[in-house]
Amino acid sequence: MAAQIGLIPQVSYASTAPELSDNTRYDFFSRVVPPDTYQAQAMVDIVKAMRWNFISTVASEGNYGESGVDAFIQKSREDGGVCISQSVKIPREPKPGEFGKVIRRLRENPNARVVIIFANEDDIRRLLQAAKKANQTGHFIWVGSDSWGSKISPVLHQEEMAEGAVTILPKRQSIRGFDRYFISRTLENNRRNIWFAEFWENNFACKLSRHALKKGSGLKKCTNQERIGKDSNYEQEGKVQFVIDAVYSMAHALHNMHRELCPGKVGLCSRMDPINGTLLLKHIRMLNFAGIAGNPVLFNENGDAPGRYEIFQYQIRNRTAEYKIIGHWTDQLYLNIRAMHWPGGGRQIPYSICSNPCQAGERKKIVKGIPCCWHCERCDGYQYQADTYSCKMCRFDLRPNENHTACRPIPVVMLEWSSPWAVIPVLISVVGIMATLFVVVTFIRYNDTPIVKASGRELSYVLLTGIFMCYATTFLMISAPDVGICSLRRIFLGLGMSISYAALLTKTNRIYRIFEQGSMSVSAPRFISPASQLVITFSLTSVQLLGVCIWFGVDPSQAIIDYEDQRMANPDMARGVLKCDISDLSLICLLGYSMLLMVTCTVYAIKTRGVPEAFNEAKPIGFTMYTTCIIWLAFIPIFFGTSQSTEKMYIQTTTLTISVSLSASVSLGMLYMPKVYVILRHPEQNVPKRTRSLKAVVTAATMSNKFNPKASLRPNGEAKSELCESLETQGEL
Repeated sequence: MAAQIGLIPQVSYASTAPELSDNTRYDFFSRVVPPDTYQAQAMVDIVKAMRWNFISTVASEGNYGESGVDAFIQKSREDGGVCISQSVKIPREPKPGEFGKVIRRLRENPNARVVIIFANEDDIRRLLQAAKKANQTGHFIWVGSDSWGSKISPVLHQEEMAEGAVTILPKRQSIRGFDRYFISRTLENNRRNIWFAEFWENNFACKLSRHALKKGSGLKKCTNQERIGKDSNYEQEGKVQFVIDAVYSMAHALHNMHRELCPGKVGLCSRMDPINGTLLLKHIRMLNFAGIAGNPVLFNENGDAPGRYEIFQYQIRNRTAEYKIIGHWTDQLYLNIRAMHWPGGGRQIPYSICSNPCQAGERKKIVKGIPCCWHCERCDGYQYQADTYSCKMCRFDLRPNENHTACRPIPVVMLEWSSPWAVIPVLISVVGIMATLFVVVTFIRYNDTPIVKASGRELSYVLLTGIFMCYATTFLMISAPDVGICSLRRIFLGLGMSISYAALLTKTNRIYRIFEQGSMSVSAPRFISPASQLVITFSLTSVQLLGVCIWFGVDPSQAIIDYEDQRMANPDMARGVLKCDISDLSLICLLGYSMLLMVTCTVYAIKTRGVPEAFNEAKPIGFTMYTTCIIWLAFIPIFFGTSQSTEKMYIQTTTLTISVSLSASVSLGMLYMPKVYVILRHPEQNVPKRTRSLKAVVTAATMSNKFNPKASLRPNGEAKSELCESLETQGEL
């Protein structure tokens, strides 16, 4: 008895997969709709009636599409006389351009104009869109399965592309009694349906509960006075007929079974409790009654309903597009060829035959197992036609010509001065160089004034030289690469930054040592004289130069043409990139030492943040380094994040040059522009102050800043001038 409980007969109203006809696996399954094997046979009969013997197939990935095409191919082989040109599968999740690829494959042999489609509605629509985009209007003759049928959505706004399409649909009709019943349903008389309230809200765009309304949602409260078909669009679902027939099938089978097992009794008797699934299946398979639409409902030994299809053609007459019934299929085909119209309004049946000569750039590919034809396969990608039967790849620095009959050189590109990617960095550099020269000229002119002397003239000129080199690097990065330019790039790209940060590191270290020593001893720290500072700066910079020299010895600089950087899928878009042989990693290593100096300088800037305000540039240097760190932290992800971009060369060069220029601009703006402003606009502040001993000034400044932070704000920067002049004096001794 327990075994019988699991044997539950099923009657489907929509499942058409051919696999369900397998009585060894789905022996308790029946259906009131015909399986796809019937419509595959109907489509084969249509193709043969039109005398098309060379066709293609398109299937949506999945059970419906693949099984349908397999059934069609099997039936066509059994009947003979039909060759398959292409059999294309549309993935479940198509990538961008996937449908364009499908169209290109279908177009590989222009003689195969007929396309058999077992695809879902969305794939059909997108396939027609791709064909329209490829300018194939009127070329393809589509033969669609019941998933296309007589639906409007797949052909909407692309009627000309679908003109002449032949589609089939299981024979069915609208049930007027169901329309009368459903239109009369309201919330009051249909409470038993637990989903009806949700349907009501969706159908009339309203909400049953006032609390569910949201401001700005555009929804109103349902009044229960709405009426289906009057206050909303209503169209009967095409499967209603089959749903009703399926329900009646089960009802008739149960009724017949009850009459056999429980004669004269009302309700279930002991012989039907529980119901014997095997016996119920027997009664289902024995049914033969008139369905709701008047067609007989019956099942064969596999539980399949007989195949009954209507055949439609999508026609355009007087600019009006509609589906016209041109025949039907019930075990055999009945087709009114005279009623058919083809793309452009023609009456002549289009040809779809095999073995026309291949065009230039196409090779002949003999189809195994199909002796009636060959198909022409275009040499795609970077291939060219080597001979009648083969395509070969072009050399790495070549690409095929337009018709893929030969190879031609790939154009070489580089960053041009007129490119927007170059204009902005150059503009920034030009302005920066002018500003740097202006500062240098001002400092030279007022070389002996207290502000210039207090800033450390020697290191200032070194730092300004580094800033100038940073700006000048932009011109090297944009210039056309050759051995000389590539060598200069290696030298100067990191050198300008190394000089700048070495000078700033020397300054911050000097300040740090002065305050540490000044708080413990009256003697000045060692190596604070201008000459010592220059030696330290040049020593730090020489490490950068030494590394570059070693690099030159290991790997001499050269300009190369990179054909892989912009090797697109479309050969017409392929470009060779003229560039220096500096990899992304080598570039970062080249800048790595400068970044190490920058980080070290930032650490000292943090350590000296407690000195009196604006003392000997400690605060401006701190702000400079903080800002510079932010710039380079932003640069690194942009630089490496665009390594796979087709615009890699332009983006990376632009971001690198702008980052270097911005770093130089920060140093120039924060360290020297305020001094230039005082020198030129407020010369009354550029006067010497009284000097005291190093120990006295440091101690006074430290104690003043510790106990009275506002004391450091004395007029004219008195504490700063005193200490700066004292340090300057110490350095000259």
